[in-house]
Amino acid sequence: MKNNLKNLIQEFLEYLEIEKGRSKNTVKNYYFYLTRFAEFTEYPNPDKITLESIRKFRLFLKGEATQEGLEKSTQNYHLIALRSFLKFLAKKGISALSPEKIELAKTPNRQMDSLENNDIERLLEAPLQTEEKEIIKFRDKAILELLFSTGLRVSELSSLTREQVNLKKDEFAIHGKGLKLRVAPLSNQAKFWIGKYIEKRNDIAPSLFVRHDKAGGSKNPEHLTPRSIQRIVQKYSKIAGIAKNVTPHTLRHSFATGLLGNGADMQSVQTIMGHSSITTTQMYTQTTSKRLKEIHNSRNQKKNNPEKK
Repeated sequence: MKNNLKNLIQEFLEYLEIEKGRSKNTVKNYYFYLTRFAEFTEYPNPDKITLESIRKFRLFLKGEATQEGLEKSTQNYHLIALRSFLKFLAKKGISALSPEKIELAKTPNRQMDSLENNDIERLLEAPLQTEEKEIIKFRDKAILELLFSTGLRVSELSSLTREQVNLKKDEFAIHGKGLKLRVAPLSNQAKFWIGKYIEKRNDIAPSLFVRHDKAGGSKNPEHLTPRSIQRIVQKYSKIAGIAKNVTPHTLRHSFATGLLGNGADMQSVQTIMGHSSITTTQMYTQTTSKRLKEIHNSRNQKKNNPEKK
């Protein structure tokens, strides 16, 4: 019985990676969530997975939350993995609980934080104001310009290669989530600083952004990981004096908000951002509407108080 469920979970994970093109990190997370459920329910046959067993599992996760700070969103990730697994079983014709019967816990609306123009300008200039080696200044400047002008996910930027980004063109192809191919725009500033950075390199590494510390000083240095890029963004946000917690995702939000604020239609933004669902793109309209309201209120105040102009 135990081996049966184990084998089915393994088949599902292989299906995710090979047929659905999910990243290794996603497959790893799904393995953790499903194994946690299987161990809690003592590896039942698929047809023995019931709403009652899921209810008890949810109570278990809720108990973990009070002890370990497991957020509602993380609890939902377990249920999302379980729903996907049940859909897979249905596709194989295996009798099991209908995935539609599993409801997710309600979570607070996500805050789509973005930066104001003056914050962005200070952030983009910050690398050139440090005492770092010139090659690091150019690399970090190129990273910030590319993040802000393309809306790339940090994992996508980390995996870029020199060959992939043609500086003679205004766009390049990127494989996003689920290996979906899309085109990312390349601004003049991004092209300029990537070019300056590549000119300084004397290594043979294929990655576009690599390490230049002592550990990465070889002819074939390691590429920058997503975590390293996150640290770089946070470092320069502090140098720029930005009070918000700025991450690569903040720049992605700012990029999308800027597109919508400048009149881009929802479907175009969805395509550029690589969103699988238009619902995700629509979340950015909350930030855009809020900004427009703030501008409108500010203009009204100035109109009513001419001395503030």
